[in-house]
Amino acid sequence: MVDLDYAAAPSPSFVLDEARLRANLERLAEVQSRSGATVLCALKGFAFYGSFALVRQYLSGVTASSLHEARLGQEKFCTTKGKAEIHAYCPAYIPADLTAIASIASHLTFNSLSEFHRHRAALTTHCSPGLRINPEYAEVETDLYNPCIRGSRLGVTADRLRQGQTLVLPKGIEGLHFHSLCEKGADTLARTLDVIEERFFPLLDQIRWLNLGGGHAITRAGYDLDHLVRLVAGLRTRHPQLESIILEPGSAVGWQCGELVSTVLDIVECHGIRTAMLDVSFAAHMPDCLEMPYQPKVLGATNRSDSSNPDKADGHGYRLGGQTCLAGDCMGDYHFAHALKVGDRVVFLDMIHYTMVKTTTFNGVHLPAIVVRREQGQLEVLKTFGYDDYCRRL
Repeated sequence: MVDLDYAAAPSPSFVLDEARLRANLERLAEVQSRSGATVLCALKGFAFYGSFALVRQYLSGVTASSLHEARLGQEKFCTTKGKAEIHAYCPAYIPADLTAIASIASHLTFNSLSEFHRHRAALTTHCSPGLRINPEYAEVETDLYNPCIRGSRLGVTADRLRQGQTLVLPKGIEGLHFHSLCEKGADTLARTLDVIEERFFPLLDQIRWLNLGGGHAITRAGYDLDHLVRLVAGLRTRHPQLESIILEPGSAVGWQCGELVSTVLDIVECHGIRTAMLDVSFAAHMPDCLEMPYQPKVLGATNRSDSSNPDKADGHGYRLGGQTCLAGDCMGDYHFAHALKVGDRVVFLDMIHYTMVKTTTFNGVHLPAIVVRREQGQLEVLKTFGYDDYCRRL
């Protein structure tokens, strides 16, 4: 069911495939080359700093949502001061952190007008201030991930910037930022830009830079790269004063380039439902699977969300159980070609973006090791975790 590489990896572990990562980066670099846009790595979605020596060969910098992420970008991504951009945005800055973030960031976006006015004096001369806008339009199906739901706390709506019959930016704001996509194509971006240009048009000629945020599924099969390039070119034509147009994908960097390896610890059965008990946890290691929720794909198995592989009566069906005591720490139903037994590996696919960054030690469970499969094929264990890591988090 699994190849020798997965069998050789520690369990549990996140395993990043360097060759697949490079393919994603080459795609993102093509966007930069053809469109002239600046493409950044959003650390909130991909913070695998053991790969940054590769990532910085292709991308122009990082985006940070906290002081810790800003420091990570400065210390692990920017090997030469001034060579990479660090863009910062936080829904609300901790005052004690803001001065430190401003000393690191090349661009710093505020979530509200009041926050900008309150903290503008803390900005350094090299840090370009921006404002997050809320277009009040998003094609995001799940409210948990929709920043434009009614009453959203994220960004400033156009009516808040209106003075009389026109829109006015506060003095000192040099850029605008929006983030209203979630793993969407260029067609969604096109419709979103139509709304933004309608609602915020006067402001787009008053700024130096425009950040189109994340949620662009650029490395997903079938993404229309030509359309994206045309959209960026159109923005430059209509707003020639823009010095930079910025994209900050998170999931697109780590899209389908790594797995979470687990091991079957036990097989239990109740009322005809067999559960394979694993040494990983959906609650602690894959929380998006419960929050979203979505059913992750498993190597060598079919699941109910895969319409091309319907449940088969001759398959071996299992619910997959996590290691914590949370009753709902499980996911099902999966059908394997062969019966599972204790000691078998179960490999969850596409588990590098927005997964590693959310792990916890709930119930004292082991954090998965961090492993990279080099382009030459060898596995390298970058980090393991133990009791001390659990204690430090408490």
